[in-house]
Amino acid sequence: MLVAAAVCPCPPLLVPDVAAGAASELDAARNACADALGVLAAARPDLMVVVGPAGQDGRGPHPAGATGNFHGFGVDFEVRLGEGEAQERPLPPSLAVGAWLLARAQWADAPVEGLGVGERLAGERCVAVGRELAARAERVALLVMGDGSACRTLKAPGYLDERAADFDREAARALGAADVEALKALDVSLAYELKAAGRAPWQVLGGAADGAGLAGQLLYEDAPYGVGYFVAAWS
Repeated sequence: MLVAAAVCPCPPLLVPDVAAGAASELDAARNACADALGVLAAARPDLMVVVGPAGQDGRGPHPAGATGNFHGFGVDFEVRLGEGEAQERPLPPSLAVGAWLLARAQWADAPVEGLGVGERLAGERCVAVGRELAARAERVALLVMGDGSACRTLKAPGYLDERAADFDREAARALGAADVEALKALDVSLAYELKAAGRAPWQVLGGAADGAGLAGQLLYEDAPYGVGYFVAAWS
């Protein structure tokens, strides 16, 4: 059963070693993520699963001990997902950022696993995956990694799309209110057009939280670099 969840953005720039001289620009987001992880620790889960968007190579489960790195961003820096034997298949960037957040929080409260989900995974399948995760242990916590639209400004990765602000506004509201039905109802095609990589992980959360009766709190909302970043805690 899901007992708590933290929602965090997943840009590699969240890692100071990657951001370098611009690291201070995301200090508020990092601090909010730390607060959200504190909620997870307070829930005393039996299992923690980090869920995030992934390309073809990173989809599917990543067991404890899986490693990731930020070599592709010019940084010789590696992370490990919990305790376990090293795995040949590397973590996708979103889960690597999640592993960094857990290491930063000195997470030692429960075993950790990872799950990479495809950006275009159907909403119904996302919900089903979430329900499966929630049934994995008596007390399950999720660290859900994902960004909102990447089309908020002219200089955004996806250029300016007038629909982006409304999409992000509804996503932020749903995440802050722990509105499971609203998360399930997010438009898959629109999210893909707006390059909102968090849509699938958020819908996995919606499935996991179905019937759990959790309350939510939005801890951070902004769109630096033209990308929607949200931090929320559910308990």
